[in-house]
Amino acid sequence: MIAARVTGTVVSTAKDEKLTGVKLQVVQPVSLVDLSPEGKPIVAVDSVGAGQGEIVLVVSGSSARQTARTQNTPTDATIMAIVDSIEIGGSWVFRKGEV
Repeated sequence: MIAARVTGTVVSTAKDEKLTGVKLQVVQPVSLVDLSPEGKPIVAVDSVGAGQGEIVLVVSGSSARQTARTQNTPTDATIMAIVDSIEIGGSWVFRKGEV
């Protein structure tokens, strides 16, 4: 499981029928320490209705097909949670709604 920031949306009108009606988001993995970008962006199926700029948790591999929305779908990455807060070692790294 990785933390990531939603940075964009992918629109695809021609796709496998199991992905019909599925929202595809571009997510940028981030460091849990300071939310700085880490690695390359990926495309993930959005199973929770995440929005632009939100911090989310993404699962990949076979775990990506374990949500109610993604069972038996051809996906390798799924947004499965929207993060409300991150606290590490007694310090808040992130709280949703705070700048």
